[in-house]
Amino acid sequence: MTNAALHVARTGLDAQNTKMRVIANNLANVNTTGFKRDRADFETLAYQQMIAAGANSDSENKYATGLALGSGVSLQGTSRTDTQGTLNTTGNSLDLAIEGAGYFQLQKPDGTIGYTRAGNFSLTAEGTIVSSDGLPLIPQIQVPEGATSITIGNDGSVSAMVPGQAEATQLGQIETARFVNPAGLQSIGGNLLSETAASGAPQVGVAGLDGRGSVRQGALEGSNVNVVEELVDMIETQRAYEVNSKMIKATDEMLQYVNQQL
Repeated sequence: MTNAALHVARTGLDAQNTKMRVIANNLANVNTTGFKRDRADFETLAYQQMIAAGANSDSENKYATGLALGSGVSLQGTSRTDTQGTLNTTGNSLDLAIEGAGYFQLQKPDGTIGYTRAGNFSLTAEGTIVSSDGLPLIPQIQVPEGATSITIGNDGSVSAMVPGQAEATQLGQIETARFVNPAGLQSIGGNLLSETAASGAPQVGVAGLDGRGSVRQGALEGSNVNVVEELVDMIETQRAYEVNSKMIKATDEMLQYVNQQL
């Protein structure tokens, strides 16, 4: 009798433990602005073909189904669910949300561009629009000192009332980026995503055009995590973990019985 069942059950424990970590991260970010939930995807490991389907069973007959023994499960990867989160009205003129596809562009300290759905922006002492971590928005928008009534249109155009001007002054244009495969973007923390070969190159332009979503001023996009759904997944994962644990115990008892009898 082999101990193969022990190793198969071990892969199940590892996979369910990792899935629980994914669920925990989703629940931890339930109130994170612009957060998109992750999903754990599994795949079967290699099969051992004991009898091939269609092989000759004797001189005249063939096996109809064959015999294949699986070697367990592994985590194939995590996929991000990019559904729209709830738009919550804040009334803050620098709180922005994207209604539809697209991302805001931020300049990281190393000069590269990060992409985010979190639009909780603010002003620096110099009047530059930055993220909550101080990363400047790209293209950079400079708000003059003393400017009031900052208005951001659905297309990302920024204007404000400047002292000495009778009419609103155009300050710049917020451009958004969309990707052919947004699920291929890499999460790097700090509400930021980075471009990868899987995501494709960013398609940057005016919000509301060419498939890019429109900008909503005075609102923030909430997380798309459904707490009830995550809790149900957590219970299912816990039960699956318990079953694999019982499998290890049962296999151990069988091996112990064989060792005592032989």
